[in-house]
Amino acid sequence: MSVANTKHSVLFPAVPYTGPIPGGLHPGEMVIIQGTVPEDADSTKPSSDVALRISPRFHDSPAVVCRSLLQEIWSEDQELHQLPYKAGAPFETVILVHKDAFKVAVNGAHLLEYQHRIPLHKINTFSISGKVKIHAIGFIPNSAIFTESGDLDVPYKGSILAGLSPGQNIAIKGRISTYPHSFTVNLCNSRTGNVALHLNPRMKSAVFIRNSYLSGSWGQEERELPFFPFSPGGYFELLVLCQPHRFKLAVNGSHLFDFRHRVQDLSSIDQLEIMGDLELADIKLW
Repeated sequence: MSVANTKHSVLFPAVPYTGPIPGGLHPGEMVIIQGTVPEDADSTKPSSDVALRISPRFHDSPAVVCRSLLQEIWSEDQELHQLPYKAGAPFETVILVHKDAFKVAVNGAHLLEYQHRIPLHKINTFSISGKVKIHAIGFIPNSAIFTESGDLDVPYKGSILAGLSPGQNIAIKGRISTYPHSFTVNLCNSRTGNVALHLNPRMKSAVFIRNSYLSGSWGQEERELPFFPFSPGGYFELLVLCQPHRFKLAVNGSHLFDFRHRVQDLSSIDQLEIMGDLELADIKLW
């Protein structure tokens, strides 16, 4: 994700780094950290109150540990025994600010949610320490809510950090493979595995299946279609509009169908998955 449209950015800071957060943090805003993990990475200890400390641990039992420090007392650890950071590899960490929690994604995939221990209005400083090389730090206003893994390779996963809400659009541009069978687009919850919207065009049978996968079960398929819009080797633009009670879908500028929401909490839809017989050219969410 580019830090070009940030309200404030810091490029190639020396580490350890400590700097102000201009205007403080507000719900809907994001903090982006782009850098590279060195081969001999470690972590360090802060010395003042900390609203959120993210500490990747590379030795012994690799994990990501999150905690807060308030009046010299550490909160209980929130520990994930998975490590998306790789020694010697670049990374992008995105922290989305909610009114009651931080949501953290690494390299386009949701990592964790951390409830606020310190009120947002008291958070005014950002710091990085330890053996890490930082390329950029960006503080982004609440207009940007989508992050991807840095490429458009298939299978593809991208995080919708604030979840979906009515009025938002997802545009997917690409080209169908020369000898295709099908492709799939899922809007889902990365933590539960629920799929709020499952799109599965099948080229050989000219069928466009829509469904949902909730609590371990597939729902009722929907197949009605005025025409089939995809062809082998053809370019396409698929547009999904999220409305209060339904998704509306168009391909190449023509409306195809509506799909009524089977998941009522739209904010829980935090991941876009695309797989199958296609090449991706562009993905946008606004």
